[in-house]
This record gives sequence, C-alpha cells and structure tokens, in this order.
Amino acid sequence: MAAAYGLYTHIQSNKRRSIALLISLFGLVYVMVYAGALVAEALSYDASVNWYLRRAWIDLLHALPWATGGTIAWIVIAYYFHQSMIDAVTGGRDVTRAEQPRLYNLLENLCISRGITMPKLKVIEDDALNAFATGMSEQQYSITVTSGLLDRLDDAEIESVLGHELTHIRNGDVRMLVVAVIIAGVVSFFTELLFRMWFYGGFGWGRRSRGDGEDRGKGGAGIAILIAVVLIVIAYVLSILIRFALSRSREFLADAGSVELTKNPDAMIMALRKIEGRGELPGATSAVMEMCVDNPRTGFGELFDTHPPIEKRVEALIKFAGGHDPGPLALPSPIEPQSDDSQAGPWGSEQPARSGPWGSEPPAEGAKPFLPTRPPVELGQPRAEAGPWGPREGD
Repeated sequence: MAAAYGLYTHIQSNKRRSIALLISLFGLVYVMVYAGALVAEALSYDASVNWYLRRAWIDLLHALPWATGGTIAWIVIAYYFHQSMIDAVTGGRDVTRAEQPRLYNLLENLCISRGITMPKLKVIEDDALNAFATGMSEQQYSITVTSGLLDRLDDAEIESVLGHELTHIRNGDVRMLVVAVIIAGVVSFFTELLFRMWFYGGFGWGRRSRGDGEDRGKGGAGIAILIAVVLIVIAYVLSILIRFALSRSREFLADAGSVELTKNPDAMIMALRKIEGRGELPGATSAVMEMCVDNPRTGFGELFDTHPPIEKRVEALIKFAGGHDPGPLALPSPIEPQSDDSQAGPWGSEQPARSGPWGSEPPAEGAKPFLPTRPPVELGQPRAEAGPWGPREGD
C-alpha cells in the first residue's frame, strides 16, 4: 500500500506505530531472556546444541512472568518519570510567565488561536540553539527551549519553533519517540545485565542432574553461546533501528504545521538557518537529541540520521509554502552587556555625566539665578531704523 502523507493519516499511523512498538518491546525482552538462559545452560553443563535450545526454552517459560512484570514496571516508571530523567540530563527547569513573559506569551497566543491545551514551558541555560517537546499525555506535554535560542532568534522565529514543537505534540510524534526511547533503554539494560551475568559465571533456574540422557556430553556449549551472542546482538541492533525507522517525514510535517499555525514560512526558514549546526546539547543522550528541532549528530552519511538535512527542509518550505531562503547564516557572537562605570555615546565614546537639561553643571550654592543683561523691550527709546530684514516700509 502506498504511503500516505496527509496530516490525519500521519496521526493515525503514529498511534498504530506506538502500539506496535510497545508490543515489539516485549518480544525483544523475551529474546534477550532466551539468549541469557542459553548462555547460562552452556556455562553450566556440557551437552548437545539441541539440549541447550530445549532447556533454554523451558527456562524462558519459567522466567516469562518475571520478564513481563519487569517490562511493565519499566514502562510505568518511564511514563511517570521520563520528564524528570530528561531534565536531569539536560538541566531543563520550569519557567512561568513572570520569568519569561516573551516566551510564555508567544506560546499562549499560538495555543489560543488553535484551541490547543498549553503545554508546560522549560528553559535550558545553554548557548546551543535548539528546542524539543516531551510527554505522553496532555497533562505531561512540555516544550523545552535553550537560552541561546531565546537570545539569537527574534519573536517571529521563536514563534515558528514553538509552532514546530506544538505540531509534534498534535501529531503524536512526541509520544512515539518516548516509547522508542523506552524500548532502547530496556533492551540496553537487559543486554548489559546478561553480559555481566555471563562474565561472572552465568546463572540458572535450578541445577540440573547429570543424568538427562544421551544428549549430554556432546560438546555443543560453544555453538550455543555463539547462538546466544547472535540473538543478543540482533535484539540490540533492532532496538536501535526501531528509532531510526521512525519516519523522518515527521520533521517535514512539523515544519509545515508550524507555517500553518504562524502563517509565516520565512520565519520558519530563518529559524532553521540560524539553528543549523548550532544545536548540539552537551551531555544530552542521543535519545534526547532525536527529539530536538535539529539533530547535528550524524553517521554513515544520511543512512542513520534521525532528521533530514536542513537544506532539504528549507527546500520543502520554499516549494510548498513559498518562503525565501537567505542561505546559510553566520551569526555574530552574543553581545556582552556594557558596564555601568561609564556612559557611552552613540559612537562608543564616553560622555561625561549630564545633570542639567542642556548639559550645564548645577549652580553652586548661593549663586544668583540666570538673568539676561538687558530687558527684551526698552520703554521710552526711539524706534529702530531698520528691522532684522532691512528698513521698514513707510519710514
């Protein structure tokens, strides 16, 4: 079936993908448990490969309730605490209207114009230019921006970035990305756990007797361990590919959604050009960077990139929204505030402090007030022969 790129079909597709990803999470965990059981049996006994495979299957059935319960617990913890974990990694903090009136008003106006529940606002104190949205439900949705973004972008450009993140929330992209991050976290945890068990001598679900039949003593331990390692690697790689398999068209749709909200394609293009190559968040995991407006981390060309290049996103906006591209931008360094020791004039020169209305010094104590040397009109004097523009008429 041909892919559909409409907004409604994209939202419905994201809902189906989120459910499919959660189901695949349980499948990957069961594969990891089976591989771990296979390694444990191979390290405990000497038998044929078939015997190891059968015993590992029995071990999996015994461990199934525990693996299922652990996976559910992980999902519940991630559902309620994923935002706290992300804030701990990035340093994001909640802000109010009093703290960030400019940012708060821009987001509030966008939400009111479309009847959208306003998400929480967070700010990261960092010079990077980036933003991302998180959350699994209306009560949890939040948009995080960096202080560098607020310093370098004007109001129209910040509004376009907020519109981009609001579109991710409306489309269900945020929920799907969080689920994908949960999957990667669970599989990574189980992978590390199994390898640690392997190096520390293996585990078992009870010691077996050594009289299990003629399949014992066939020297299949090496092959069984090799099969287990292959299964673990496959599960780990699949958990990573699941994140990369999320359609990159979500970024094009979010850009288009921002233009639909703001009616300003030029602001979206300018924001992308300013963010281009300046979005790296120090200390942020790859999972967090995948949620951002732009992810500068690349590898293997564009094969495993989670975001399309800025150039292609700008081209799409020009083609479908009629924007204008200024090309790559070189931003000046942030302006440092001037010290209060001197008052600089419009050309940078220092000016002396001025206290009077015309720059004059205040009169000394006891001095007489200013009076003109002559009155403006002297009574009893003959009329002047000429005015300021020559002799008067009639004289």
